[in-house]
Amino acid sequence: MKLPKKTKRYCPKCKKHTEQKIEVLSTGMKRGPLAWGSLSRARLRGKARGFGNKGRWGSKPAISKWKRKTKATKRLVVLYTCQVCKKSKPASKGRRVSKIQLEEKQAK
Repeated sequence: MKLPKKTKRYCPKCKKHTEQKIEVLSTGMKRGPLAWGSLSRARLRGKARGFGNKGRWGSKPAISKWKRKTKATKRLVVLYTCQVCKKSKPASKGRRVSKIQLEEKQAK
């Protein structure tokens, strides 16, 4: 997907339309030390207490073939930075694309 490096957009801090620089944020690492379905995480949520696990909180089954597929694209976050007040604001929704190219706007 191709996007211009700069665009005019509403800035909530300036309360008017201003020139804004566009940049793409990297997805970064997964935050937090706990795995999503871990036993310690379940205990923090008040689950997995008492005697026995009733077949719920033990080890997980092996990942089957259908589960191994991954998504072909990532949801990239587009960040807009106002050139007047230098405040940044991400786009309201991430875009699911394989790659975003930032390029100069060409005059027609």
